[in-house]
Amino acid sequence: MGSISVFRFVCLMFLVAWITEVEAGNGVFDVANYGAVADAKTDNSKVFEDVFNKACQSEGSNVVLIPNGTYMLGPVMFSGPCKGPITFFITGALIAHTDVASYVDSYSWITFYRIDRLVVRGCGSLDGQGPSAWGHNTCSKSKNCNPLPSSMGFDYVTNSRVTHLKSINSMGVHMNVFECTGLKFDRIHLIAPEDSPNTDGIHIGESTHVHISDSVIATGDDCISMGPGSSSINISNVQCGPGHGISVGSLGRSANEDDVSGLTVKNCTFNGTQNGLRVKTWASSFASNVFDLTFQDINMDNVNNPIIIDQQYCPSGNCQQGNSQVQIRDARFRNIKGTSSSKIAVTFECSPSKPCQNIELSDIDLVYVGDGGPATSSCAYASGVAYGPVHPPSCI
Repeated sequence: MGSISVFRFVCLMFLVAWITEVEAGNGVFDVANYGAVADAKTDNSKVFEDVFNKACQSEGSNVVLIPNGTYMLGPVMFSGPCKGPITFFITGALIAHTDVASYVDSYSWITFYRIDRLVVRGCGSLDGQGPSAWGHNTCSKSKNCNPLPSSMGFDYVTNSRVTHLKSINSMGVHMNVFECTGLKFDRIHLIAPEDSPNTDGIHIGESTHVHISDSVIATGDDCISMGPGSSSINISNVQCGPGHGISVGSLGRSANEDDVSGLTVKNCTFNGTQNGLRVKTWASSFASNVFDLTFQDINMDNVNNPIIIDQQYCPSGNCQQGNSQVQIRDARFRNIKGTSSSKIAVTFECSPSKPCQNIELSDIDLVYVGDGGPATSSCAYASGVAYGPVHPPSCI
């Protein structure tokens, strides 16, 4: 039995046991019993929203069940508050409507809004039908672009969990987290081609106490990205690649951005990514702060920029000249090993207006896999300390 079959078997056995337990309380709302059609072409958006509302407004713990089959959806919003804990259990496949115009007022294909004690899990999958939309993406040309919708958005969601879920070919970001507290992602698998635009795995903004663990993220952009207002973020045992790595930022684009603080990334692996551990701010930016970052016990395999702070971030090549006003301090890089596909394996390109402060390097061993000698470091406007073996040699 293959690994996916084993996963589905275990997941389905759990589902059977779970439904047996909750059926006594009439807590299972099966969308197929309310008219959902699993033919991959009927728009089930209204049925799904109606069923979720019934479950949400019922007393006790309730389950919205999506059984086997393929269900097409346009943009849907599942809104709370609910009267009790609610689980959205996907055993079938959900596929997105391919009419990009239908998402003009939607930041996400599937949105969970103002819900406490939500669990999203599934033996099935989400298919964002990204190839139908990626040609409309203009963000590589302009930072003022309108991003395509994420596959799943969590807005004002608290004390919740997303687990055992697979998402493929998102139009934009796979999972978008905004104004959430106490949200946990584990055992998820997010997939999109390496050249797919802006298909970040998980993007976090204005959220706190978010935990991401034991997951595989292989996309065309950042595996995980943290925007303004991200605090107390813990990432562990994540396999990243392909993609652009795990990134803080980009930051400084707008006035009055909230600070980023309290990030821990541990026991993660990067395979063939464009970057490994990255902090990025716009060159001409508004003021904010990034502090208390820990990157520890990381393995790099053929990563282009294993460790990088880039305060001259300008992906479109058409940016205003100037110095970043984002202050970066107290960033710790510990026990980071592996191979770099670029000769400069450690880059700290900080701002002359706001130099990076209190950078720590300890037990670094990064080997350049190309010709032309060993890996090197490059520093500008950065200060800190280095402990123990550090290869390439520290320049701070």
